[in-house]
Amino acid sequence: MVYMNPHSTLPTANSSRERILSGVQPTGNLHLGNYLGAIRRWVDMQNDYQCLFMLADLHAITVPQDPAKLRASVRETAAAYIACGIDPAKNIIFPQSAISGHSELAWILSCHTPIGWLNRMTQFKDKAGKDKEKAALGLYSYPVLMAADILLYKTTHVPVGEDQKQHIELARDIAGAFNRNYDCEFFPLPEPVIAAEAARIMSLRDGTKKMSKSDESDYSRINLTDDADTIALKFRKAKSDMVEGMSFAADRPEAANLLSIYAALKGISKEQTLAECGDLNFSAFKALLTEVAVAHLSPITAKMRELLADQAYIDGVLKNGAGQAREIAAQTMAEVKDLVGFLAV
Repeated sequence: MVYMNPHSTLPTANSSRERILSGVQPTGNLHLGNYLGAIRRWVDMQNDYQCLFMLADLHAITVPQDPAKLRASVRETAAAYIACGIDPAKNIIFPQSAISGHSELAWILSCHTPIGWLNRMTQFKDKAGKDKEKAALGLYSYPVLMAADILLYKTTHVPVGEDQKQHIELARDIAGAFNRNYDCEFFPLPEPVIAAEAARIMSLRDGTKKMSKSDESDYSRINLTDDADTIALKFRKAKSDMVEGMSFAADRPEAANLLSIYAALKGISKEQTLAECGDLNFSAFKALLTEVAVAHLSPITAKMRELLADQAYIDGVLKNGAGQAREIAAQTMAEVKDLVGFLAV
């Protein structure tokens, strides 16, 4: 299952102090975009870096959640991490909400973050839309929580997609503001590790929109829990065009997206992909893509089912990971509180 993307831009592992933190919100099924764009890249990093992979349940509640479903989703997401190849013996896997330092540090950092910096965050505008006056404060201020997630563990590198780069830049700005305020070099300035081009997976129903768990149509995505028949059906129903052959052309976003999925699953270049598939029509290519996807994803799906059948094991992994994360976070928070001037009692 371990895959090394030839186009990835991982930092050089030249120090045991280098630490990576990343995570996804445990809301609904993880999909092919999460796997190719994030989780598979984490697998590449785990042997060379100290890695923390969180289940971002604090971020999840910026919109209403059913408590029972949220707990179930945390377990399912943890199972997906492990099934995709993340080794809990080598990495720290934990629920964000289990570590109080995330919320504590977010408040302290919010007192060092100008409102103007948050007003520049484009994702709040996108998510709040026309109802921004009714949006929760958490949705507005969650970039500060994201900065706290990163800085709490003195993270040096953060693997993110291009759409999250702005938040890493904000985390760097906040770290710098804190360091200047207390005349120290306490927080490192985290470096973003941007996903490769082929890892940006788009909707199967609209090649101009990113594949998303929140899309109303389940046919827009391939879930990691989908069986072979469901994967085949979704690819057959994927949007296509009437142009002959397959192409990465910008004016053929659906063709380009399906080709990108094929290239990413096989670990080959665009040129190799076109050499193999460029002359195929949509129907023939979808059949080939289905074969490749099923062969790649079926072992992950089977492993997820096995893991979810053993809730005690999943809970044990999360408890152990939370204990390790809490130890790192406690040290950071003790130092932060001392710098800020809080009384230790």
